[in-house]
Amino acid sequence: MVNFAAFKAALFISCLHMNQNPPQDTLTVHPIYNIQFGLVCLSSLLFSASFNMLIPELPSYLTSLGGSEYKGLIIALFTLTAGISRPFSGKLTDKVGRVPIMAIGSIVCFLCGFLYPVLTTVSGFLLLRLIHGFSTGFKPTATAAYVADIVPKERWGEALGMHGICFSTGMAIGPALGSTIKLYSSMDVLFYASSALALLSIVILMNMKETLVDKERFQWSFLKISWADVFDRQVFPAALITFLSYISYGTILTLIPDWSDYLGLTNKGTFFMVFTISSLLVRFVAGKVSDQYGRVKVIYAGLVLLLIALIIIGFFESVEGIISGAFVYGISLGVLSPALNAWTIDFSKPNERGKAMATMYIALEAAIGGGALFAGWYYQDIISRIPLIIYSSAIVIVLALLYLVWRGLHLRKKL
Repeated sequence: MVNFAAFKAALFISCLHMNQNPPQDTLTVHPIYNIQFGLVCLSSLLFSASFNMLIPELPSYLTSLGGSEYKGLIIALFTLTAGISRPFSGKLTDKVGRVPIMAIGSIVCFLCGFLYPVLTTVSGFLLLRLIHGFSTGFKPTATAAYVADIVPKERWGEALGMHGICFSTGMAIGPALGSTIKLYSSMDVLFYASSALALLSIVILMNMKETLVDKERFQWSFLKISWADVFDRQVFPAALITFLSYISYGTILTLIPDWSDYLGLTNKGTFFMVFTISSLLVRFVAGKVSDQYGRVKVIYAGLVLLLIALIIIGFFESVEGIISGAFVYGISLGVLSPALNAWTIDFSKPNERGKAMATMYIALEAAIGGGALFAGWYYQDIISRIPLIIYSSAIVIVLALLYLVWRGLHLRKKL
């Protein structure tokens, strides 16, 4: 189990000893581990834990409300509004500022935690899942742009990898903590605990310095979105690989709680805790390796590991199998995530980082939502169908590998 208190203490102590001056463009005058980087990482940890702590218990909660046939919508609706909001969050991030947009995401999490115990019908619950998705539509987009602002280009992979460690720590702590709270208390207490963590994230954001130089006052015209605001052509390769990679994540989020219960894991957050902790182990070096040896090589490795993980999860129908699969799955995402984020920023222009990250995240949300919808539609509470759904996700990873091979050959022909 991750020691959350020790993690926070170590993070702040290391940050307080670092230079707090505005970022420069050289490594010697601007170490990436300063107080601002520490604050954005801690805020992301709390934000991630806030909404992830609900995931393992939501399928059974929806069943108790009488909506078992809608399990696929738990993730799909969440990712739908996350995807829809990306163009707006990307544009506002580049216009209004990074910090305000990050705050919007945490505020949505804070409010939704209080509303779940009030709206106790199936339709009310699904409406809240739709609203809750705005949180991840805003905060991660602005956060990635913020990190790119305060870190030199040569260390984007490393910095995004370290930030990913904090976000993933929240993903590990959240489900395990959420299932524990539900086990010894109630769903209402779990919802309120989610709000409490979101509130702490907001408090941290209030102490962060804005990094956008040419800020503008909010105007309603900023909400007018064109196709150019939705899709940044320059980042298409990174967006496509992100889409193909994360379809499996939608199926995992939808199916693993029931699969864990079927295999005898009483704490439904165990899978998420294992895969996130293993992700942490490689994020310390994965981003830095992508800075040194190139994004594509690291992405190749991550996709191969992801393919192996899905085969393990689908083939070995045992506690040992699902835990082993979770471990490899975490390593694969720990390798892929910082490399894909840095690859996206590599393709982008400095004044359009918000739009570039929004494009990548739209692909991510579409993948997760699509995977969840397919899984929920085909699953229908028939346990024997789960392995086939997992294998279908593995086939999509093969398509991602084939695209990278084709792209490499295509680029060589141009030279």
